[in-house]
Amino acid sequence: MRWLESIGLWLDQRLHLSGLIREATTQHRVPRSSASWWYVFGSAALTVFILQVITGILLALLYVPSAAEAWNSLQTLNHTVTLGWFVRALHGWGSNFMIALVLIHMVQVFLFGAHKYPREFSWVLGVCLLLMTLGMAFTGQVLRFDQDAYWGLGIGASIMGRVPILGGWLVNLMLGGPIIGGNTLSRFFALHVFVIPGILIALVSLHVLMVFTLGINEWPMPGRLVRRATYLKEYEELTKSDGVPFVPDAIWKDLIFAGCILLAVALCAILLGPFGPSGQPDPTIIQTVPKPDFFFLWLYALLSLLPPQLETPVLLIAPVIGIGVLLLLPFLSGEGEKSWKRRPIAVLTVLLAAVTLGTFTKLASYTPWSPKMNAWSGLPVPEQCLKQRSPLERQGALVFQEKQCRNCHALGGTGGERGPALDAVATRLTEDQLIRQVLQGRGNMPAYGKNLSPAEVTALVAFLATLHPSGQRPARDASLAAQ
Repeated sequence: MRWLESIGLWLDQRLHLSGLIREATTQHRVPRSSASWWYVFGSAALTVFILQVITGILLALLYVPSAAEAWNSLQTLNHTVTLGWFVRALHGWGSNFMIALVLIHMVQVFLFGAHKYPREFSWVLGVCLLLMTLGMAFTGQVLRFDQDAYWGLGIGASIMGRVPILGGWLVNLMLGGPIIGGNTLSRFFALHVFVIPGILIALVSLHVLMVFTLGINEWPMPGRLVRRATYLKEYEELTKSDGVPFVPDAIWKDLIFAGCILLAVALCAILLGPFGPSGQPDPTIIQTVPKPDFFFLWLYALLSLLPPQLETPVLLIAPVIGIGVLLLLPFLSGEGEKSWKRRPIAVLTVLLAAVTLGTFTKLASYTPWSPKMNAWSGLPVPEQCLKQRSPLERQGALVFQEKQCRNCHALGGTGGERGPALDAVATRLTEDQLIRQVLQGRGNMPAYGKNLSPAEVTALVAFLATLHPSGQRPARDASLAAQ
C-alpha cells in the first residue's frame, strides 16, 4: 500500500484536497437530530442522478438521433446488444425514481421548514432542479421516437403554439422547423444529453455546496421559531453542544438508503424491462391516443376534462403562477414556525396537491380522450374551392377536411407548412400522379394507402383535380395529349 500512499501524498501536495475533504466530512458537524432517516432523500436523488449520467453515456454511444434510425437503434439495444435492454431499463426506471425522490425531498423540506432563513436560495435551487428533472423526463420520452412520443410531441408543440405573439417562433425553435423530423430529434438529443444535464450538474454542485456551508436543517421542534437576528448563532451553538460529525454518524443512513434505491431500480429494470419503444411513429394515424409517461399522466387527464375554452388559459397561466408561488415561498414565509405540527395550512396544501395529482393520474388510466390534431382543419374549406363542384368533388372536399390534410398543406392562404400549398396542385400533377402521391407518398408526405378507402381516394383526387387558377388548364399526361 506504500505506493498508493505515495501517490496520494504527491497529489495532495499539489491539489491540497485532504483538508477540503476532512472539512466536508469528518470535521463537518450536523445537529444530532438531522442524522435521521427523514434526511436521506436528497442524497438518494443525487445517487440516482449519477446512475442516470453513467447509463446515459452508455446509451448515447449507440443511439442514433435520426428520424430514420432512432427507433431502429432502440430495437437494436433491446434485442441485439448484450445487456442493452438492461441499460435502457436502468435509465428509464432511474428517471422515474429520480423524479419521485426529488418530489419527496421537496415535500420533506417544505414540511420541515427547511426553506426558511437562511436556506431560501437552496429552496429556489431545488425548484429549478425539479423543473430540470421533469425536462429530462420529457426529452427522454421524445428520444424513444415511437408513436406515443411522436404525437405527444405534437401535443407539446400545439401547447407551445398557444403562447401569444411568440408561439410560432417557439414552435420552430422547439421542432427545428415546421414539422417533426430529424432536426427535432437532434435538438431534443442535444437538450437531453448536453444542455439539461449540464445545467443539472451546475445546480446540484451549487446545492451541495450550500448544504455544507449553511448546514443541514435541524429537526423542527414545535415552538422553536426562526428569527433572522438570532438563527445563525443558535444553529452554531446547537452543532457545538449537540452536533455529530457528518462522517460517520450521519452518512451511513444515506449510504444504506441510496443502496436500497439502487437495488429497487435494478429490480424494476430486471422484472419490468425498458420503456418501449412502441410502434413506429406514423403521422397518417391521426386518430391516436398518445399517453405520456407516468409523471405526466395528470396533465393528460387534465387536458381531457377541461372545456376547450379553458385549455389555453389553464395551460399558459396556471404553470406560471405555480412556479412563481414556489419560487417566492421562502421569501414570503422565511421566518416563524418550522414544525409541521403547528403549520396546518402547509400540511393541508401538501395533502391537497397529492390527492389532486393522484386523482388526475388515476383518471388518465381510463379517460376516453383522443387529441384532435385539427389545427387549420377546423376551418371550413374556402368557398371559392366549392363553387360549381360536382357531388363527387364536394365529397372529396369532405374527405380533405376529415383527414385533416390542411395540417400539412395550405389552402386559400391558411394551413400547415409541412407540404406545398395546394391552391394550384392540379397544374403540377395529373390525376394519376395525384392518386400515386396520396397512396404511396413521397418526400415529407407519408403514404395514406392504408388509411383511405378506394371511394375516399377517388373523391379526394376528384376534388384536388379542381384546384387550379381560373383560366389555367390542369396538368395532362403528355403521352395521352400526343395521341
